Amino acid sequence: MPRRTATMLASTLMLIALLCAGVLIPVPYAEMSPGPTVNTLGDHGGEPVLQISGRKTYATSGHLNMTTVRVTSADYRMNLVEAVYGWLAHDNKVVPHDTLYPDGKTEEQSTQENAEEFSQSQESAKVAALKELDIPVTSWVIVSTVVKGSPAEGRLHAGDVIKAVDGTAVKEPGDVAKLVTKHQPGDKVVFRIVPAKEQAAAEKARRTATATQDVTITTAASDDSGAKRAIVGISAGTDHTFPFTIDIKLADVGGPSAGLMFALGIYDKLTPGSLTGGKFVAGTGTIDDSGKVGPIGGIEMKTVGARSQGAQYFLTPAENCAAAAKDTPSGLRLVKVNTIDDALTALEDIRGGDTADLPKCAK
Repeated sequence: MPRRTATMLASTLMLIALLCAGVLIPVPYAEMSPGPTVNTLGDHGGEPVLQISGRKTYATSGHLNMTTVRVTSADYRMNLVEAVYGWLAHDNKVVPHDTLYPDGKTEEQSTQENAEEFSQSQESAKVAALKELDIPVTSWVIVSTVVKGSPAEGRLHAGDVIKAVDGTAVKEPGDVAKLVTKHQPGDKVVFRIVPAKEQAAAEKARRTATATQDVTITTAASDDSGAKRAIVGISAGTDHTFPFTIDIKLADVGGPSAGLMFALGIYDKLTPGSLTGGKFVAGTGTIDDSGKVGPIGGIEMKTVGARSQGAQYFLTPAENCAAAAKDTPSGLRLVKVNTIDDALTALEDIRGGDTADLPKCAK
């Protein structure tokens, strides 16, 4: 066989071998890409995203779109060819698998966690919007989760209202841990609670729950690194009673990043006129009960998704601004926000056409 032919054959076989290896060899990466955007002022799946009853609402116009990111599943094993393609693709982002699924988290665990965060973000969005409108919201501290195998298992239950710990009134979720960790492991701690069933019955009957119980729990030692702390094995959260009904209907979405856009949509429906002035505004950001906007993941994917749907302005959490500004889609204007007040002020300028001084995102 001539040397030139032999060389070409060897090169071809090597190329085929490399391609086969690239397809067959898994790599520890996952992929993020732009997901759907949904107008919080409109319909999705045939019904309004925001449904408010028991309170007067007003017509809205324009868009206040929440944005999403698609990610590969926890058990998907990307090969080398796909990873290289993802790195080269402008609209996708390849990241280490552990970034999306840390500590070997399963698809089911990730979905459950995202669902819980999504539910909490809805509650905080409602609270932030109503507080902005000076509409009273009743809040209390609850048992959010109980760790399996912990001292609290079977003694406290998710949804129990925590009124006091060792006789000291509890006003914020953080108060619970502070009061428990005053003890040494092995000490007894007394929780005064309203059982979840009693609280639910009281809410349904629109009355104040008064039936309390004292529950004594022997603390255990924390199993994390550092000094051992007294723990009972619960996480505390906040629950609320609203003066009217606000339902958010949006399936197959998880995580906390739609909080800001839900809050703005609720505010818009409860106030005369249009927040956007008919403009197409999208955005993202977590929100807490006080209206503070927090950072999210996948900002680059969300701006691409928003612009592809026609967004002109993008409300961007301040802590995400630098990343978003590195590669902003043409025609999309980033607007930096730290709070719901910042967002409302920006929307006032947008609908009035006074956009020269909108807060900018810098690289």
